[in-house]
Amino acid sequence: MELDEVMTALKAEGTEQNRTAYARHGAHEPMFGVSHAALAALERTIKTDHELGLALWATGNHDARMLAAKVVDSDRFTAKLADSWVRDADNHLVAGAVADVVARSPVARSRSDAWRDRLGEWPASAGWGIVARTCEIEDEWTIAELRALLRQIEQEIHDRPNRVRHEMNMAVIAIALRNAALQRQAMSAARRIGTVDVDHGETNCTTPDAVEYIDKTVGYRHRRAVRSG
Repeated sequence: MELDEVMTALKAEGTEQNRTAYARHGAHEPMFGVSHAALAALERTIKTDHELGLALWATGNHDARMLAAKVVDSDRFTAKLADSWVRDADNHLVAGAVADVVARSPVARSRSDAWRDRLGEWPASAGWGIVARTCEIEDEWTIAELRALLRQIEQEIHDRPNRVRHEMNMAVIAIALRNAALQRQAMSAARRIGTVDVDHGETNCTTPDAVEYIDKTVGYRHRRAVRSG
C-alpha cells in the first residue's frame, strides 16, 4: 500500500469517540482516532514495509505513528533512528509504541541504557518499557544486571516522573518472571516499594499492584505448563 492509500484508510476508520479517548491519554492532533482493532487489521494487510513505516511516522499524525511502529522493519532500526523516534514521542501511547518496536530491534539494549535515566518522561518511560519487554531474553540481560535494576527501581521509583513510575513498576513484574531467584527478589522489592502512585488522567487505566500481578502471572504460567505437559 502507498502512503496516501494508508492515510485515506486511517481517516475512514477514525471516530470522534476514539479521538476523545486518546486525548484523555495525552494524544495530540493531528489524529483520526483509529481503534486498535482497525490498526491491527491494517497491519495484517501491510505486514512489514520499512519505507512505508518511516513515511507514516513522518506525517506526525498520531494514528499513523501508531501504525508505523507496527509495520516498520525493526531489524533495520539503528540507534540514530530510535533516538529520532523517541524525541518525537509526546504521550505515553507513542512512547509505548516506540518501546515496542525498539525492543524487537538490534539496538534494544543500547537504547534502554541510553534512555532509562533521562530527565524527560517519554524517553525514560520508553527505556524502562524496553526492560519490561526484553528482560526474559538471556542474551539481552544478565541476572546480575537485572538485580541491579531492581535495586535502582526500589531506590528511585517514587521520585521519577509519572509514566516512568508506571513502566518501572511493569519492569519489576517482568523481571520477576525471568526465574525463581529473581521472582523472590522482585517480590521483596515490590513489597518494600508499596503502592506506586500513577496519574492515569480521566481514563479507566490503572497501574497494577506488582505483588498481586506477579502471583497471578506465575500461577497462570504454572497451570499452563501443567496442562501442556
